[in-house]
Amino acid sequence: MTPANPPRPLILGIETSCDETAASVVGRDDAGAPVIHSNVVLSQVEEHAAFGGVVPEIAARAHVEALDGIVKAAMDEAGIGFDELSAVAATTGPGLVGGLIVGAMTGKAIAAARRLPFLAINHLEGHALTPRLTDRLAYPYLLLLVSGGHSQIVLVRGLGAYERWGTTIDDALGEAFDKTAKLLGLPNPGGPHVERRAAAGDPKRFALPRPMKGNPRLDFSFSGLKTALRMAAQAAAPLSPTDVDDLCAGFQAAAADSLADRVGRALTQFRDRFPDLADPVLAVAGGVAANRAIRTALEAQTARTGVRLVAPPLALCTDNAAMIAYAGLERFEAGMVDGLDAPVRSRWPLDGDSAPMIGFGRRGAKA
Repeated sequence: MTPANPPRPLILGIETSCDETAASVVGRDDAGAPVIHSNVVLSQVEEHAAFGGVVPEIAARAHVEALDGIVKAAMDEAGIGFDELSAVAATTGPGLVGGLIVGAMTGKAIAAARRLPFLAINHLEGHALTPRLTDRLAYPYLLLLVSGGHSQIVLVRGLGAYERWGTTIDDALGEAFDKTAKLLGLPNPGGPHVERRAAAGDPKRFALPRPMKGNPRLDFSFSGLKTALRMAAQAAAPLSPTDVDDLCAGFQAAAADSLADRVGRALTQFRDRFPDLADPVLAVAGGVAANRAIRTALEAQTARTGVRLVAPPLALCTDNAAMIAYAGLERFEAGMVDGLDAPVRSRWPLDGDSAPMIGFGRRGAKA
């Protein structure tokens, strides 16, 4: 017989794909809504600050040193023991292989020791499903993922069912922000510093391009914008504080205009494909979504097309384990569990069954 009140699932999630060591426990309340019982994140920003970016070997060693304590902190914050878990989820790609191995092996060890199901989670799927963790959101919806490593427009048709409509053909938007900051002598990570300096600058002083604007394809490109910024900075050297402010403002305005054009075209396509949706949604994830100019551009496009904009809190847009635990929760409830031999993958596109995108090199590969 099935119990009148079956136990609600509790999933431990582990995230170590880059330079955050994170663990979280996520479950559901009596009404079936997702609940974050704990979400502990340890950043490695200071360890990598002197190098101007993430050093994979340093990141992996830091995960080894910190992860056991982070998992304990997440379990303590949730107020549960390992025997109360329903399953263990860990990021197994894409990302830095050394860090992925640390998180995956820890998750598998806990699952094996406690005889629990293991869930191998695609980091991008964690981002893709985060809006369902924070908002009442039905499938399908359109996702804009803009982070340091990814710039993608993805149709989320359902759990495990994704269509990549657009991607970057060179730099991700967050990467372009960080490289702009480095070029202008601003601290790393650069995105927040570029935004702060842009607030005091003149976005019209430097004539910077809007890459891909007007192109019918939905892909992104930011390397040309980055090159134009470098040439403008060299022409204006030595740079005064005002020059830096204006360059940041010009770069941010160009990036926002380019992004708005890409998203606007995608929203039109989305509305045409699903004309009868009662609640059409554009969900946004990734740290770049916190940028106010980017957010304003997205708000204008969704208002124009009659689409609701859903943006989870910043703490759940950047890398964290709650999104991994929640993706694990949906997969666990769907019976989509993995074996302890699940591999880690440095590249793992959400639409892995799609044909490679000709002309994109490794970025268009299946794995």
